[in-house]
Amino acid sequence: MDEIAFDSATGLAARLRAGEFSAVELAEHQIRRIEKYDGDINAVVVRDFERGLEAAREADRQLQSKSWDGKPLLGVPMTIKELYHVAGLQTTYGHPELKENVPDWDADAVTKHRAAGAVLLGKTNSPVDGGDFQTYNPVYGTTNNPFDPERTPGGSSGGSAASLAAGFAAVEAGSDIGGSIRNPAHYSGIYGHKPTWGIVPQYGHTATLLPNPQADLVVCGPMARSAEDLRLFLDITLGPEPLEAPGWRVELPEGRYESLSDFRVAIWPTDDNAPVSAEISDRINEVGRVLASCGAIVSDIARPDIDFRKSHEAYQNLLQSIMSAGVSPEQRKRNEARAASLDPNDLSDRAVLSRAMVLSHAGWLGANARRQRSRYQWREFFRDWDILICPQMATTAFKHDHSPFMQRTTLVDNVEQPYFTQIFWAGVVTSPLLPSTVFPTGLSGEGLPIGVQAVGDAYQDYKTIRFAELITQELGGFIAPPAYAD
Repeated sequence: MDEIAFDSATGLAARLRAGEFSAVELAEHQIRRIEKYDGDINAVVVRDFERGLEAAREADRQLQSKSWDGKPLLGVPMTIKELYHVAGLQTTYGHPELKENVPDWDADAVTKHRAAGAVLLGKTNSPVDGGDFQTYNPVYGTTNNPFDPERTPGGSSGGSAASLAAGFAAVEAGSDIGGSIRNPAHYSGIYGHKPTWGIVPQYGHTATLLPNPQADLVVCGPMARSAEDLRLFLDITLGPEPLEAPGWRVELPEGRYESLSDFRVAIWPTDDNAPVSAEISDRINEVGRVLASCGAIVSDIARPDIDFRKSHEAYQNLLQSIMSAGVSPEQRKRNEARAASLDPNDLSDRAVLSRAMVLSHAGWLGANARRQRSRYQWREFFRDWDILICPQMATTAFKHDHSPFMQRTTLVDNVEQPYFTQIFWAGVVTSPLLPSTVFPTGLSGEGLPIGVQAVGDAYQDYKTIRFAELITQELGGFIAPPAYAD
């Protein structure tokens, strides 16, 4: 296996400081991999190799003078999701009409990673507006899963996950509103962390060339091949939005968790609101058995005192208020007509979604109030439990499906579900603004990755990441896709 390409970011940083290879040699190595393999994957769609090599040369100058204090990623190659602004590179959100949308400033995540010494090699693919479980768009085309190119690597941070899984970069910045970090982490066999809302700035994560206000539900967060790297990314990017910086700071609780026996863990393998495949639920139960054998306190019946159907409806209202905010007036009228035609007693997922797309401000306030109540209920639950383990998606990575959204279905153990039913598992965490770390648990019978969520109380991000680090010491952690391991 190409052990340089698949080493962790922290491991590569240590090897650079030890002089095992230079930053330029490492950057050139990763560029060669992208040029060799990315034609099959299509992950790194905006390349910045020349400036990346210049940054690597500067990193070597600092490494030679041992000027690496405060630069934990000095010389380490990274890529970043296309939705982030990088000065001099286009940000299209998958829209052809935004091909000339080139900022002259960097997103907060880019600025902080550059300051930490990272070498940026390019931007990775995402679906249109970041709004899909798959990654394809009319600007850059389709991104394929390194474990099976006929399948999606997930979305919307699918290019990010594919870049990491194929060994193109050591760390990535993704973003998440409906599982867009966690879903690709699960499908592609890597680690992903959805932070507590508001602790990582969204500044520069926008299609416009002007800074936008911090959006509800949206988080920016890390994707990596190790839990240790998730923690490093979080330490680098943690902080307030620029407008808030004069008045407050972020300080997360540390906690002392030396072993899995220190944890109290609730196991939630499936739910009638969004049934998952037997292989997914069986894997979660197996994680529970591993935890019990390691001395953890484990329950398969503990749940928050929440009506999860109503919680999901509130999440859909909040989510679609964001996702539909930028539609054209003509599309808005069509959405209103569709919602008005519904039977008032129709409470199906499709009806809830249609009404949510034209929600009034008063309706949004009602959904927000329900969300706030659920946050208190989750807080009560986490007084007794440290971690909740649950699915991220209903199945392993599925084959590419570019049919219209409302025509898509998901086949779960030979039973068809509406495509968006599985967003339940992302929303149950997103709506109450909780942190969640997706970690790999090994491969399925078909050789596809299975990742699951470790959810914690708000601001307990270090706890969920530490848990992921400890449990994957038992389960094996990241596995390189066989076709790209050389």
